[in-house]
Amino acid sequence: MGIVKLIVNIAEIAIYVYFSFATLYILIYSIFGLFYKNRKDVKVSKHRKFAVLIQGYKEDAVIVSVAEQAVKQDYPNDKYEVIVIADSFTQSTLDKLKQLPIRLEVVEFEVSKKSKALNLCMDRIGDDYDIAMILDADNVMKPDVLTKMNMAFERGFTAVQGHRTAKNLNANFAILDAMSEEINNHIFRKGHRVLGLSSALIGSGMALDYHLFKSTMATVDSVGEDKEVELKIIRNRHKIEYIHNALIFDEKTSKSDVFVNQRRRWIAAQLDYFRSNFFDGVWQLVTKANVDYFDKVLQMIMPPRIILAGVLFLASLISLIFNFLSINSISKIFYSDYQMWSLLFGLTAFSLFISIPRKFYNKQTFIALLRIPHGFILMIISLLRIKGASKKFLHTTHDHVEDSKHN
Repeated sequence: MGIVKLIVNIAEIAIYVYFSFATLYILIYSIFGLFYKNRKDVKVSKHRKFAVLIQGYKEDAVIVSVAEQAVKQDYPNDKYEVIVIADSFTQSTLDKLKQLPIRLEVVEFEVSKKSKALNLCMDRIGDDYDIAMILDADNVMKPDVLTKMNMAFERGFTAVQGHRTAKNLNANFAILDAMSEEINNHIFRKGHRVLGLSSALIGSGMALDYHLFKSTMATVDSVGEDKEVELKIIRNRHKIEYIHNALIFDEKTSKSDVFVNQRRRWIAAQLDYFRSNFFDGVWQLVTKANVDYFDKVLQMIMPPRIILAGVLFLASLISLIFNFLSINSISKIFYSDYQMWSLLFGLTAFSLFISIPRKFYNKQTFIALLRIPHGFILMIISLLRIKGASKKFLHTTHDHVEDSKHN
């Protein structure tokens, strides 16, 4: 019994320390995120030339509408070019795209990847650009996005993440997905920038110095290209800015199978990058005081917020039941009690609560929250199925073409 108790306690303490760290991490950044302020407009010395790169794979349902919206920027027409990278589109879609004032680059691969498509496109279009603006095939920018991005570059930044937000709230899962992204915006973008650390990149709605992006992407051949780019440029001391009022509308999934596929890919990629960069992150912290890079590496091991809250809730509930029923034979094995787990759950719930935009405080959101247990189960399924997910392209389909004026 003594050996069993020792083994259980060691495992229990390790788990508790991990979840304590994850809780304190989001608590600190969620609190500081409350102090974020939108950047003031500045007078610019030049209008930098943008390559607006829209990569799509079998996105026939949305790409024409997205391309039409992309050319409606309040930015000098000769200072940006919309470039659609079309992978596996139908001929009818290609014909429609050819009628628009955009550049169309058709690509084809035996095994498709976003990184491959971007690299091939940049090889073709040359280097006559200052900034690469990356969009997914479902993204719609507000008309002032390029103007705001240009201002950020005027301030000296070489990488900027815009505020990606929900295009649609037409289903419970879409609402939960939208809230999840806004929580991440608050913690990993607002909170980090308030403390002087880099914003996290999302993979779209982001602008980077064109030559920096092209040279970095040339070293990338993965399905988690945004995180790999993020780690590499931060390691080289590039600070990533976040512009909260540069709005890019993004379609949120309403289907559980798509939800699982997305999370599989994200979790698998993050774990891979943590394993490959952890010791380098420690070395960079110790030898070069690169706190920014070390922080990004730590982010890769953070549990998804729904997993964190769900596990802490279950741990609190189970330990409370043991305590209430006075099952001494079980209680004596464990070191922690329900109060310790409840404290972590309470702090996590508080962090998430203050990170959710007030626009979500309504009846529709309350109904959607009832699906959280289902979402938690799907996340567990994602964790159990991550093997190989970071090695292959998992396509997310989009079909929401409604404009974003309701936002």
